[in-house]
Amino acid sequence: MTPSATYRLQLQPDFPFSAAEDAVPYLATLGVSHLHLSPVLEAVPGSTHGYDVVDHGRVRAELGGEEGLRRLSRTARRHGLGLVLDIVPNHMAADPRHNHALREVLREGPGSPYARWFDIDWAAGDGKILLPVLGGRLGDEMEGFRVDGEVLRHGGQEFPLRAGTSGLPLPGLLDAQHYRLCWWRLARTELNYRRFFTVSELIGVRVEDPEVFAATHAKILGLVRDGTVEGLRIDHPDGLADPAGYLERLSAASGGAWTVVEKILTGPEPLPAGWAVAGTTGYDALHRIDGLFVDPVGAAELLGHYRESASPAVDRGGYWQATVRRAAYRVVTHELAAETALLTRLASRVCAGDPALRDHAPWALRTAVRELLVRVPVYRPYVTAGGPCTESAAAALDATAVSDAKAVFAVREEAAAVDVVRELALGRLGPGGDRAAFCDRFAQTASALRAKSVEDTAYYRYVPLISANEVGGDPGAPAVAPEDFHAFCARLARDWPATGTALTTHDTKRSADVRAAVAVLSECPGRWSRLVAELARTAPAAPDPQLAWQAWQTAFGCVGFPAGEQAARLVPALLKAVRESGLFTSWTEPDPGYERAMTDFVAAGPAAATGPARELLAEFAATLAPHVRANVLGAALVQLTMPGVPDLYQGTEREYLALVDPDNRRPFSPPSPGSPASGKEALTAAALRLRRERPGVFGESGTYVPLAASGPAAGHLLAFCRSGEVVTAVTRLSLRLAEAGGWRGTELALPDDGVWRDLLAPGREFSGGGVAVAELFDRGPVALLSRAAPAGTSDPG
Repeated sequence: MTPSATYRLQLQPDFPFSAAEDAVPYLATLGVSHLHLSPVLEAVPGSTHGYDVVDHGRVRAELGGEEGLRRLSRTARRHGLGLVLDIVPNHMAADPRHNHALREVLREGPGSPYARWFDIDWAAGDGKILLPVLGGRLGDEMEGFRVDGEVLRHGGQEFPLRAGTSGLPLPGLLDAQHYRLCWWRLARTELNYRRFFTVSELIGVRVEDPEVFAATHAKILGLVRDGTVEGLRIDHPDGLADPAGYLERLSAASGGAWTVVEKILTGPEPLPAGWAVAGTTGYDALHRIDGLFVDPVGAAELLGHYRESASPAVDRGGYWQATVRRAAYRVVTHELAAETALLTRLASRVCAGDPALRDHAPWALRTAVRELLVRVPVYRPYVTAGGPCTESAAAALDATAVSDAKAVFAVREEAAAVDVVRELALGRLGPGGDRAAFCDRFAQTASALRAKSVEDTAYYRYVPLISANEVGGDPGAPAVAPEDFHAFCARLARDWPATGTALTTHDTKRSADVRAAVAVLSECPGRWSRLVAELARTAPAAPDPQLAWQAWQTAFGCVGFPAGEQAARLVPALLKAVRESGLFTSWTEPDPGYERAMTDFVAAGPAAATGPARELLAEFAATLAPHVRANVLGAALVQLTMPGVPDLYQGTEREYLALVDPDNRRPFSPPSPGSPASGKEALTAAALRLRRERPGVFGESGTYVPLAASGPAAGHLLAFCRSGEVVTAVTRLSLRLAEAGGWRGTELALPDDGVWRDLLAPGREFSGGGVAVAELFDRGPVALLSRAAPAGTSDPG
């Protein structure tokens, strides 16, 4: 069944199935229809997220095992709730201690029946799989090895020994295996297995193989078929060789269970129409909702102050697209160098076997691969070798991309390699062998490049307004006009009415409430710039001005953190930010001096619990508190009533301030019984109950109609009607509205002549036709109206 709303719980050893079971009564009262659980299959011991699966056939013992999951399902069902599971088809943990399938491949090599599970280029490793697991060069690590029966141990790691090799002297024993142990830094250039993004600890799985699909999905599908689970969330489908084929097979095997995919759409990019899913997990909605509360004029002014104050080191002009391109070059030539090398080898083998292509040199093919990869404007093209090439796939490598890539070459004839690589990437040089492998791996590498260069690099390098730096967003154009939002919702209602929507997830860099606060800065860019200058005079100097700019914005967004938690939470989040950006330090080449200076600055300035800087920030935040509240409530109500199935992240029905993981993955704690509900919680409960009680209004047959306002402040109101029965109205850019003199006679046209009850202000009613917006919002910045049924009839559903 299609949920009315889902509630995401992050399971971990400190919050197992039993803890989720304890929360069921509260969540049922809140009004959701389904619990959305993070991955439940056996993972690396101690994992706090579960995406490092080691055994697809078992429910994770640390969470309570299969019986614990089934007990949770039974308890949820008694309270009217179902379960939605997050599943991870793309990768497993590359840990042979716990991953039985990988252990057998290491023991038996390419002849193992499990070898087909993984994308391993055995030829590139001389018949061995490279394992970049050592802390130093192999020669320096030799004393750390010891043989223990049929197992080779090194520190806390262990590796299976090939039959008959345990008695060999150490150098010969290491060489006799089907794997080669090496320094972790060699993963950058020599890795020969597909991984998740640039994470060598996660090895890709070939679920396009029917036998592998069956083996890795049997347990999950069994839970769906017996009713324990009712829906699925698919992690990272862009990592798969054939996402469309996978989703079709999954839909058939699950009986068409409600399924959403973590597909990151770029700009106007649509979800592929043929995918057998209900829609996405909601990042496309998140971007549109956030953008409603960003002032485009103020955001442009803020960018100007950022350029003057921060002097972005990566891009002196401070332009978003330039930042993205530089980041892409960095990632494709460094972190993804091994993947680029594989694509070059595949292209070279194709050319060597075709007399018409034989003259293309490997270096020219390598350059063509690199230049086309950095120009893919979306996550990947969706094609299979020899299959149809859709317009959208071709657009991912359009004529402009080809022309720009060729311009890098000094010799025109050598630039022809770009045409070869493009045709291979679009699957137009035929199916089979290296051609098919190239087509698949180009798309998989493109998605990894996009994720690493945009989400994990550019978002931390380009920071004029950090609330815009969220997955699926556009920091270069953060504002979304109401008419564009309405058009987006109309498309959802027509094409993807059961898609997911989200505001906060386990992967968001900042929770929705933090982003709502920071977005207000787009309405007062001058005041913010002056405050940053004043803060700089009251706190220690930052090691670079770009860090200072985003650190102060982060501190402003999190000014409501409980006393004493600022440093413990801000320092790790900002340390992650500077490492991801790669400008002055990084995960693989850390600069201890810079990181020490960064930590000292954040602890003594933006994260200080007391002192002049803290006082300035608190005073500034107090003056903007009503406008932050308007953003928080407006975003929440829009998400809960727009087309699609809203997913609430744990705790976000109340004020929820959190930064990037692991800060946002702390164990969930429901409110104490009898504790007073906040305004946000009351709004959330009212909207969720309405969704549950009126499925016809919000379900797949429901309609979406924008409502127009008239008057001088009409642009500050966003309103729409669902199925002629429910009206949502929210205030946007409330600070600008107040500065302009308020609503000043602005009116909202309500549908026809019915009576509309305000569910957020019991006892208030409005007649159809025109209503003064000042009156509509005299008790708060948002309104949720439900058509009252005529006397003697029941409410329509």
